[in-house]
Amino acid sequence: MKHFSILFCCVTFIGSVYAQSKEKVKATDLTRIAQVGTISISPSGKQAVYTLTTTEAVPDAKFEYEYRTHLYLFDLENKTEPRALTYGFESASQPAWSPDGSKIAFVRTVKEQNQIFILPLSGGEAWQLTNLNYGAGGPRWSPDGKTILFSTALSMGDVMKDSTINPRKELPAWSLEKPGFDDNSFVRAPNGVKPDPDGTLAEIRAFLQKDADDKKAKVINRLNFQAESTTQPELNFTHLYTIEARPGAMARNITRGYYNYGQAEWTPDGKIVFITQGDSLQHPDRSLRNRIVRINADGSGWFTLLSDPERTFNQPSFAPDGKYLAFITSLAPTRSGLLDLGHVGILDMADLKKPVLSNFDRSAGNLVWSKDSKALYFSASSNGGAPAFRMEMPSGQVNQLTDYLFGVTDFAVSGKEVLYAKTEVANPSELYRADLSFKNERQLSHHNTGWVNNRALSFPEKHTLKNSAGQTIEYWIMKPTFLEAGKKYPLVLEMHGGPTAMWGPGEASMWHEFQFFCSQGYGIVYANPRGSGGYGVDFMKANYRDWGTGPAEDVLAAATEAAKEAWVDTARQVITGGSYAGYLTAWIVGHDDRFKAAFAQRGVYELTTFMGEGNAWRLVPGYFGGYPWEKEAAASMRDNSPQSFVQNINTPLLIKHGENDLRTGVIQSELLYKSLKILGKDVEYVRMPGATHELSRSGNPRQRIDRILRIYEFFERYVGKSANN
Repeated sequence: MKHFSILFCCVTFIGSVYAQSKEKVKATDLTRIAQVGTISISPSGKQAVYTLTTTEAVPDAKFEYEYRTHLYLFDLENKTEPRALTYGFESASQPAWSPDGSKIAFVRTVKEQNQIFILPLSGGEAWQLTNLNYGAGGPRWSPDGKTILFSTALSMGDVMKDSTINPRKELPAWSLEKPGFDDNSFVRAPNGVKPDPDGTLAEIRAFLQKDADDKKAKVINRLNFQAESTTQPELNFTHLYTIEARPGAMARNITRGYYNYGQAEWTPDGKIVFITQGDSLQHPDRSLRNRIVRINADGSGWFTLLSDPERTFNQPSFAPDGKYLAFITSLAPTRSGLLDLGHVGILDMADLKKPVLSNFDRSAGNLVWSKDSKALYFSASSNGGAPAFRMEMPSGQVNQLTDYLFGVTDFAVSGKEVLYAKTEVANPSELYRADLSFKNERQLSHHNTGWVNNRALSFPEKHTLKNSAGQTIEYWIMKPTFLEAGKKYPLVLEMHGGPTAMWGPGEASMWHEFQFFCSQGYGIVYANPRGSGGYGVDFMKANYRDWGTGPAEDVLAAATEAAKEAWVDTARQVITGGSYAGYLTAWIVGHDDRFKAAFAQRGVYELTTFMGEGNAWRLVPGYFGGYPWEKEAAASMRDNSPQSFVQNINTPLLIKHGENDLRTGVIQSELLYKSLKILGKDVEYVRMPGATHELSRSGNPRQRIDRILRIYEFFERYVGKSANN
């Protein structure tokens, strides 16, 4: 035992010296993180193009930054360092190789609209292919390389007026739900009627419509009128176009009407396109399902391949040999609270009546066929990571290819290898290559390696516990980076949102925040409580009508276990979380007084009002089986609302919300703050001007830095070295 103690002390000393020789992770290191995005391998398999998003300082504006995304090319044969293909202030994204590998189509913003550009790899500047008023995105080359398929977004007014999308100038078959009108005739003023505020009723209506057109008023009749940052009274529709890949070519629509189309794929012969189409018989805000259809490349010959009144279908992916169509399907949500994952489906094109659904119990995405059509690759969040999987054909057997310790954020498959972007604790994002089984890994890029190698990092340790429902809860503990033997440190309970999100070593969005707090002398514990994604549909549904008590039990149990670590000062524990975890933060401090301070971010605190003010309102009927005016559901919402227990909150609380956050609704935080203020509790409220719900992930970089420093500063008031404990 003596020998073990000496060895342990030596290892601890060596680790301490190692950490001390490196720098802390700083708040501004957020701006150093480069994120590898979309990856595409050339048809020959000799080159690859990928996107890289960086955060760049704004010239002559101290502390201001902006995001830029550019294309990078990697020579897979000569193994040189990746080189930038695009530069400058305007970003470039969504790269797509031409079939002969000589050109890349990509998307760039021109006059506030996305347009498609063509970049010849033989030399010369990229040239603009599209110039649509509606914009263009998602380019897909036809197999012969002559045509590009793409999508564009039109408003309701655009569809009404466009002579190609709506040649007969028809109105929707479904009602626009304008009170007092039995049909949709109100959208058109009678011929010859001019706006006049002092005129006839028809002229007054024309005047009121002009006010709406001129943005002097927003007239709302639709159900889903809340976007992420502002209200949207007008519907939008996604349509598909084709255009010849030559200068001066004119785009031609292949879809029409008041529908949403998306996720288009060519067949290998270039004659047929598979797309998803929204329901044609219901208002788009009320339709919760869609179908997969097959059409000719000229827009004719419509044929429904997959349709089910109880399901939604997405991500059609056609096998190279034409034998199979892969897709993702899930049960459409209903008012009774049906929750489901995205399941992999396979349709045998020789037997269109019998699609097969895999029993793989994770939410799959990013479907990619092998070149020989013998396997389907995909990724799925699972057990703290985002591994890659392969489904063998025709058996349907699914094999896990990568570990739970990291996340595969995107990948591409050639005939002999895979390229993938990976996030892990040691590096937030780089490009890698491996064989078709993800073995023999080699790192290709070093966008973050240089600066990360100069930072001391804390690595999470995985643990498990059993909750009262008999479920296994996974949680991770991260020690303070510069841990010194015999010293005590504060502990942060970090919680994820969703509630179907999932955290682990492979989670990219929390890399910086976790490392920052560990560098500042905090330990961290985080868990995936019941209701989290990544553990199967039954686990995900385990918080139905139980957003508070059950999940709180799980995360608090993890915190209790973490507090047993020798380095934890149990008198200095703090808690934070955002979105659903903002909710859970407020719930916990209304039921448990162990924490010295708490930070609730962009949360939901009163469930009945949340249904009215957040665009994520379908969570209410989905999780509580009804609406606030229904007695049983209302009782469940009241019993699960942190606001119902606001008088019990004694923990000092910092509340943060983006002023333009319409996913959860800013009034949620106003209600909680005002209530605590009236009660004379210790509470502070921070509003982020212009910020949306995505503040901590893709928001203004300066505000993101502000956010993390506010958490730190607030916690330091109560558990820092100078705090009076």
